[in-house]
Amino acid sequence: MPFKKFKIYDYDFKLILLVVALAVIGVFAVGSAQNDLQSKQMYGAIAGFVVMLMVSFIDYHFLLKFYWVMYVINIVLLVLVMLIGETHNNAQRWLVIGGIQFQPSELAKILLILFFAAFIMKQKDNFNSFPMIALCVLLVGIPMVLIIRQPDLSTTIMIAILFAVLMFAGKLKFRIIFGILAVAIPLVAIGISFAMREDSGLLEDYQKNRILSWQNPDEYADEEAYQQLNSVTAIASGMMDGKGYRNNAITSVKNGNFLSEDQTDFIFAVIGEEFGFKGSVVVIVLVILVSLECIAIGRRAPDLAGQIICAGMGGLIGFQGIINIGVATFLLPNTGLPLPFVSYGLTSLLTLFAGMGIVINVRTQVKRGNSLGESFD
Repeated sequence: MPFKKFKIYDYDFKLILLVVALAVIGVFAVGSAQNDLQSKQMYGAIAGFVVMLMVSFIDYHFLLKFYWVMYVINIVLLVLVMLIGETHNNAQRWLVIGGIQFQPSELAKILLILFFAAFIMKQKDNFNSFPMIALCVLLVGIPMVLIIRQPDLSTTIMIAILFAVLMFAGKLKFRIIFGILAVAIPLVAIGISFAMREDSGLLEDYQKNRILSWQNPDEYADEEAYQQLNSVTAIASGMMDGKGYRNNAITSVKNGNFLSEDQTDFIFAVIGEEFGFKGSVVVIVLVILVSLECIAIGRRAPDLAGQIICAGMGGLIGFQGIINIGVATFLLPNTGLPLPFVSYGLTSLLTLFAGMGIVINVRTQVKRGNSLGESFD
């Protein structure tokens, strides 16, 4: 059955409050960055909240029965993006189906979490074997190749990080993890060095320049480093209490239109300028608390699949939040990942809410001790 009865005190109202708080901040921040987008963000948050509640009542074991269907749908959507996808800013990342435009790479994150939760659970007896690990790498490699060709390097990197979290949550043995790291770290270092060569062809010119501008911002102050330098200026100018919501200060970096993509990639700069250090800390703490709450639920999940789902969602929120804030504060190269629940982007917003709904459903079954073998075989 897709629905199961649960006791009201098993429902995670704390996680709901944390997520709603982030979404409300997002509505106000997006409205300040781009006033005409505020209503869309608000309706998206409301729709996402409804989706979260609806999904939270569906037994996640029922959803996992269709894990191969999810994987195929994911691949089909990503292939369609290559064939008939909409192009914006030299990137082909969007599909329009039935008059609705969405970004399949955002949906891919949630679908891959669900797929690997079921797949690893099914293969848990031989999960630590080399053939199975190689198969997992192949299965995640196919969507990653399709996404990087859009091109969308930032989402590809995020999925690679997410995959590592899922494999760790799937109880990959430490000796295997250390062995993989011993090989992977030098290979990644060599790969990055090779990719940065002019004749490598592995990275687009703008991607190379973003890395170079992060290393040498003074040399690229008028080019690739421009956005991040202005972002840091905006955050610093907010000082402790900020300049105020939708202020008219002539010294405002945002009001002077010195921030591009301030409603998405650099939304944290808007928050830092208008709400200061205090407002920035609130956002950071909320992101951390959402991530930790997901992980805490996973530790009490009734089965391995539930653990993997919660770890995956916690990792997605936590790492993507860190990367977005790291870019806005110039601690990381410019990537273009949204701040979870805060940045403008209805596909990201709805899929994250749906993911939280699944985590809440895991929480409702914490004390039931369900066996995955009983419910989705």
